[in-house]
Amino acid sequence: MGEPGEHHRTLATLEAEIVSCRACPRLVEWRERVAVEKRAAFRDDDYWGRPVPGFGDPRARIVVLGLAPAAHGANRTGRVFTGDRSGDWLFRSMHTAGLANQPDSISADDGLALHDAWVTAAVRCAPPGNTPLPAERDACAPFLTTEFALLDRMRVVVCLGGFGYQAATRHFGVRPRPKFGHGVEVVVDGGPTLLCSFHPSQQNTFTKRLTEPMLDQVFHRAVELAGRP
Repeated sequence: MGEPGEHHRTLATLEAEIVSCRACPRLVEWRERVAVEKRAAFRDDDYWGRPVPGFGDPRARIVVLGLAPAAHGANRTGRVFTGDRSGDWLFRSMHTAGLANQPDSISADDGLALHDAWVTAAVRCAPPGNTPLPAERDACAPFLTTEFALLDRMRVVVCLGGFGYQAATRHFGVRPRPKFGHGVEVVVDGGPTLLCSFHPSQQNTFTKRLTEPMLDQVFHRAVELAGRP
């Protein structure tokens, strides 16, 4: 992890702004209702029920960009991709690539630490049906803009799914936008390489559209791209 300092405190300030956001009434209502109603398996858990900031190594050269917190994953644990099946796949693969100290993501205090990697989402609140509205996506976009600016060593953005890819290409002004596909690489002029992967959602993993070797290959490629001079 990076050393504490002004840069780290600035990311901490952004985190505080994200966590306190109430800009989208539909998302606020949904995330808070889910936190009260809960899922039976987690009935004894205290749900986070707020927007979820990114986390990881402030000096990361690899940034992982997902869609949004899962209702009973990050909306429960308070850490993106933590406590759900997508996160199990993601961090296992990042661990294999040397970017995470452990392959598990159970809770925000489970000791997981990322090296040279930062994980975040395009939308910070759990959306109904896992589908943010365009206005909600746009309301969250300034957070991503600030986050990308603070992660000034960023060289690769691993875009998990089409939504993350669209958010990244919109941010970097990529026009025309190449078609999304697993393993697709888009080099941003004067910026990072966007590296696409199918999202490790159960919809993709159960159907074998995404396999562990496929995801591992993406992260090994990300490490290769980040290490180039």
